[in-house]
Amino acid sequence: MAMTIHCDIVSAETEIFSGLVELLVAAGVEGDLGICYGHAPLLTALHPGPVRIKKQNGEEEIYYVSGGFLEVQPHTVTVLADTALRAADMDEAAALEAKKQAMQTLHNTSGDLDYSRAAVQLAEAAAQLRTLQAIRKKMGK
Repeated sequence: MAMTIHCDIVSAETEIFSGLVELLVAAGVEGDLGICYGHAPLLTALHPGPVRIKKQNGEEEIYYVSGGFLEVQPHTVTVLADTALRAADMDEAAALEAKKQAMQTLHNTSGDLDYSRAAVQLAEAAAQLRTLQAIRKKMGK
């Protein structure tokens, strides 16, 4: 049996996942991270995107986080997300529409445009779509 570490994935609203995992993979600001039993303590910010976990029974699950922090302690890994969604709760049509709206806002030529807000919306929509693609790729295996 593989070595495991306790994992909590929480958002501002609720706890999304709590249990033993063999592996957690997330997109940190310095690059992708793979966390498993015995990892050194760590605290890092997360980019919007997928968080993949391999549970104790070998089953894999994918979640979407809109950013936040990942903390690794000797026996626990915690993902503190601004927003976290289960794969089943994601809506591809809504993510595509959000991406389209953000792109239109960025291409808007009016002077009262808030580029940083539009760029954040575009990054979050693109991250949701990447998460959905990762889920499809996993399901296709």
